[in-house]
Amino acid sequence: MYKVYFITFGCKVNQYETEALKSCFEDNGFGICNSAEESDIIVVNSCTVTGSGDSKSLYSVRKLRKDHPDSVIVLTGCMPQADPDIQAKIPEADVITGTNERKKIPELVSRFISEHGRLVDIVPYTNHDTFESMEYRSSFSKTRAFVKIQDGCNCFCSYCMIPYARGRCRSKSPDILKKEVEMLADSGHKEIVLVGINLAFYGMESGLRLADAVELCCSIEGIERVRLGSLEPEMLLEDDLRRLAAQPKLCPQFHLSLQSGCDRTLKAMNRRYTADEYYSLTRRILEHFPDAAFTTDIMVGFPEETDEDFEESLRFAEKVGFAKIHVFQYSPRKGTPAASMKQIPSAVKAERADRMKAAAAKLQSSYLARQVGKTVKVLFERENSPEFHQGCAPDHTLIKIYRKNSEKSLRNHIFSVIIKENRSDHCIGEIKEH
Repeated sequence: MYKVYFITFGCKVNQYETEALKSCFEDNGFGICNSAEESDIIVVNSCTVTGSGDSKSLYSVRKLRKDHPDSVIVLTGCMPQADPDIQAKIPEADVITGTNERKKIPELVSRFISEHGRLVDIVPYTNHDTFESMEYRSSFSKTRAFVKIQDGCNCFCSYCMIPYARGRCRSKSPDILKKEVEMLADSGHKEIVLVGINLAFYGMESGLRLADAVELCCSIEGIERVRLGSLEPEMLLEDDLRRLAAQPKLCPQFHLSLQSGCDRTLKAMNRRYTADEYYSLTRRILEHFPDAAFTTDIMVGFPEETDEDFEESLRFAEKVGFAKIHVFQYSPRKGTPAASMKQIPSAVKAERADRMKAAAAKLQSSYLARQVGKTVKVLFERENSPEFHQGCAPDHTLIKIYRKNSEKSLRNHIFSVIIKENRSDHCIGEIKEH
């Protein structure tokens, strides 16, 4: 039996798709292993959202070929789909596919093994593609399970290749979604995370809304928590918030992708909202979810971003009061409009990133300090320390409690916890006695 090892770059959608690919390979007679050393086949699931994402994927394939000259190396994912010249750039890969028709990959690998001829099979998207549902079987290796319900993007932000790498928006049908979440519940998962390339656009092609998917998942017995992945802010309307707030199983954590708090930069990015509109949404969410936590992504050093633009973005982040911010520097992605704009020097980008990260750390510390004294339901996860049990509150605050000697694991159990102390990136609590 040939053994397959997977390396995944990028977003939660890529992580989900890797797990689905594992099931697909198993169904075709392959085995799954946990290291490149014990594998016969190595699958690299690539990311192309930034120039640095491309570089990481390319470096990985080239190093794998050097370190494992006899392995079959498969390059799949967003990078090949977005770059039609990829086969000439990376001869180290034996099989190259994109993000479309993933179910064919085991068959392509089998063909390569028997014929020893390089295979490039990148299927272009059309405006009439439907959602490709792949058989996904949870191994219960993680407490929470990701569920991909949406693919594609129609927005064409000026720095992003994803619409070219993923095609137009399309969504998983409610029937297939119901079956998958029931399977996850039957396997013991208590929490699921709904993810997509542009999650808030779920159902737009069929008259459905994201709230329809949330209501369906919350109705399934055994699922005690439903969490949302990254959201585009312009698609959350008042009726959506009202429907979401009616679901007690929905976790009040909203990862609203910001990118910049400066209107001039947002316009240059071709984002579809202003800073005021974004801020107004956070206040409306708080009306429906008083304990909501806001997390986000902020890009610094976008082309032509002035010092004043950056300061405006920094002040806006402080105004919102984010619980957590993922800060990253802009990197040019060839083929996007932003790549031809006037670039910011690397040293300036690094200095701005440092300042934004420092502000983010203060905001996170302030948010965690406000949690002290609260009693929250914590879903405990796999222990990674002999000293603590750890898990997440509904707002995704990481909670640790001291572990008594020889105390058994609390993994996949939910307990009420009183938060006693805050630290730099987590809180310390005690299980509340009944």
